[in-house]
Amino acid sequence: MKNIFVLYTGGTIGMRPGEHGLEPDPALAQHALAAHAGSLKADWHICEPLIDSSAVSPQHWHDWLQLLRERLPHYDGALVLHGTDTLAYTANLLALALDTGGKAVVLTGSQRPFGADNSDAPANLALAAQTLAAGKAKGVVLAFAGSLFPAVGSSKCSTERDAGFTNHRFGAFNPQGADFSGCFLAPASSLKREIDPAKRIAAVLLLPGSEEAAAHMLNSGESDGAVILGYGHGNAPAHPALLAAAQQYCAGGRPLLLISQTPDGCAAPVYAQSAPLLAAGALAAGYCNAETAAALLLLAASNGWQHDDIRTELQRLQLLPTA
Repeated sequence: MKNIFVLYTGGTIGMRPGEHGLEPDPALAQHALAAHAGSLKADWHICEPLIDSSAVSPQHWHDWLQLLRERLPHYDGALVLHGTDTLAYTANLLALALDTGGKAVVLTGSQRPFGADNSDAPANLALAAQTLAAGKAKGVVLAFAGSLFPAVGSSKCSTERDAGFTNHRFGAFNPQGADFSGCFLAPASSLKREIDPAKRIAAVLLLPGSEEAAAHMLNSGESDGAVILGYGHGNAPAHPALLAAAQQYCAGGRPLLLISQTPDGCAAPVYAQSAPLLAAGALAAGYCNAETAAALLLLAASNGWQHDDIRTELQRLQLLPTA
C-alpha cells in the first residue's frame, strides 16, 4: 500500500452550489478516495481558504511549493486536487520548481463536481490514484479524462468536453502502458528555484494594430518579466515603438520571452520578420506555451536568471528546436 500526501486547493471537483453559483467545499476529503482505500493511505491538507483556481496567485504557488517540499520526502507520492482553469499553470510551475526525488506528484480536477450527475471527477480521481499506487510515474504529471500528460507543455483546451487538457509538444501517455517515467526531468540543481510572490509577469498578446498598446505595457514598469505571444513562428511587426520598448525592457535586465500564440506552434527565427524583435533582446522560446512561459518567467524573475540560464532551461525541457 502506498502512503500519499493530498493537497486539496479547491476547484470544481469539490464544489457545491452556493448563493451565487458553485463554490469550494472541504467535504470532498470525506469520500473522494474511499474507493481506493485498499491501495492508498492518504493524509490530507485542506487549504484555508479553498479557492476557485481562477484566483490562484504567486503567493499560493509559493506556499504550496514549500508545503510539498516539506511533506513529499515523508510519502510515496502526492496528489494535488486543483481547479481546471489554472491547473496547467500550477502543474508547469511545480514541474520547474519542485525536485520530487523521483516520486510522482499527480494533479487532477474535474469539469463537474464530484457529486454531480455524470461527473467526470470519480474517473479522474481513479486515474490519479491508480497512477500513484502503481509507482511507475516520476515527477509532475497531470491526470485527466483517461490520459496522463507530462506537466511541461500541458494546457487546458476545453470547458465543454471531459477531455479538457492536451499537450501539443509531448502528447499523452497510455496509463496502462509500460514505464513512462523517462519524460520527467528533475530540475537542474545549478539554478535557484524559489518563488518571490511579489514578482509580476505580464502577457502581451499581439493583435493587428496592437503595437502601441503592447509597447505601453512593456514601458509601464509594472512587470518583472514578460511573454509576447506572437504570430505563427513568433513573428511580430517591426513597429518602432514596440522594438524600442522591448530593447529598453531587456536592457533593464528583465526577461522577455517570445512564444507562438498558435497552440501547436514554435517560436523560432524562421522568418526575417521576427529578427528585429529578437535583436532587441527577446528570446524565442520554441515550443514553450503560455503556461510553461509563465512558470519559467516567474522563476527567472524571482531568482535572477540570466538570458543564457533561460535558454539552457528551455533546452533541458526539450522546448527548443534542434535544427
